[in-house]
Amino acid sequence: MVRVVLADDEAVVRAGVRMILSADPEIEVVAEAADGRELVEAVRAHRPDVALVDIRMPRLDGLAATAELRAVAPATAVLIMTTFSKDSYVSRALADGATGFLLKTGDPREFLLGVRAVAGGGAYLSPSVAARVIRELTGDDLSRTAQARDRVAVLTNREREVLALIGAGLSNAEIARRLHLAEGSVKTYTSMILGRLGVRNRVQAAVVAHDARLVRRE
Repeated sequence: MVRVVLADDEAVVRAGVRMILSADPEIEVVAEAADGRELVEAVRAHRPDVALVDIRMPRLDGLAATAELRAVAPATAVLIMTTFSKDSYVSRALADGATGFLLKTGDPREFLLGVRAVAGGGAYLSPSVAARVIRELTGDDLSRTAQARDRVAVLTNREREVLALIGAGLSNAEIARRLHLAEGSVKTYTSMILGRLGVRNRVQAAVVAHDARLVRRE
């Protein structure tokens, strides 16, 4: 069962998202919050697998709450949802530790896909957001590529293989199957990779993987 805390200042939005999530019998909304401060307290109390967080909320907005959650509940994956897709929001959300970004105006199925992906240790970006990020990542910035390759040089061959698959968006279970490893081993490799690269989460590691051109294009 994937346990979710849902945070949005509009009750009607929370009701709608809860209804969407209820379509999957293995997803359970264990608590709701109407602002960022309530969100932090709910996550602290329930320790969910995923926090589904709106950006614009009173008292403490979703971006600030995300940064706080990294400290109080690092095992909880944060999935941002918003009606806005400004670059600054995406960049800050990912920098603050979010591992997914949804647009409320997108396909409702994205909520199910996003929750499942981040709960499984992966990352999720709405297609319109992903397209923008990919355009940035595949730009011809040679200096950024060189810097990223210097960073990944400290990794072992196996760690680089795992990093490349993280960059391709695979979950821990998918990486384990691809490399014929135990899922626990993949988690250990991932922790080592994050530490050696000096990044906070899988999304930031994926950026390094793309910059270093480790991700194979199908």
